[in-house]
Amino acid sequence: MVENPRKHPIKRLQLELPRGAPFDLQALQRLDVSAQLAAHYVSSGWLLRLAQGVYAFPNDAFGVYGALGFLRQRVAGLHVGGKSALALQGVRHNLGTRETLTLWGDARFEIPDWFASRFPARYRHARLFDWAGESLAGKTLATPPGLPDGLPVSVPERAILELLYDVGVHQGLEEARNLFEGLRSPRKELMGQLLACCTSVKAVRLFLTWARETGVVDVDALLERFPVRTGSNRRWMSRLDDGTLLSLKPHG
Repeated sequence: MVENPRKHPIKRLQLELPRGAPFDLQALQRLDVSAQLAAHYVSSGWLLRLAQGVYAFPNDAFGVYGALGFLRQRVAGLHVGGKSALALQGVRHNLGTRETLTLWGDARFEIPDWFASRFPARYRHARLFDWAGESLAGKTLATPPGLPDGLPVSVPERAILELLYDVGVHQGLEEARNLFEGLRSPRKELMGQLLACCTSVKAVRLFLTWARETGVVDVDALLERFPVRTGSNRRWMSRLDDGTLLSLKPHG
């Protein structure tokens, strides 16, 4: 006689819940597992409790992408951005063996301990772009080849502005410049659209300055075609954490 796994909830969990990712109490309850029964499974060693209401199977060495898929259900706009997004698309400079993962999202969020202990990460939620519509926001997130379907990663044109926004805070100036030089053939139309809705004067002016120096795009043609937000006509000046004085002209 074939045993019916529905009569044994733990077997049903093992059959129906995906491996390689955490799951929450709501997922368990949909499979007829109450909070009390979940606590019993934890004490019996059938489940591992990661945090309040968050679980995984013991010995299930879930990866960062599975964990990100879980967090995406809780954080609006969560995506891999900045330096990490550039690295996933081949723009790297002296990449360390365990780089901090740069995540961006649309709301305040504190990375949970169970995630940070496994995958060192930094989360940013600044309103870097004043989107004219949802189409541009969606068009600037994609999944690079070789990564799980549906994993949102900033395209290089968006990622470079996210990186420049972090300069002087979490990102060193020299490394940012080296990464900028690794940027190859940005799509001019998309780059112009992003610069036009970028709210950070520092990021915009850094891009224009380095673009002039490297010739990655024709800055004058870009400024003529797009209403790039460069701020006032005065120099933008700021003392970075390492003591460097950053002085940026309006148009690079």
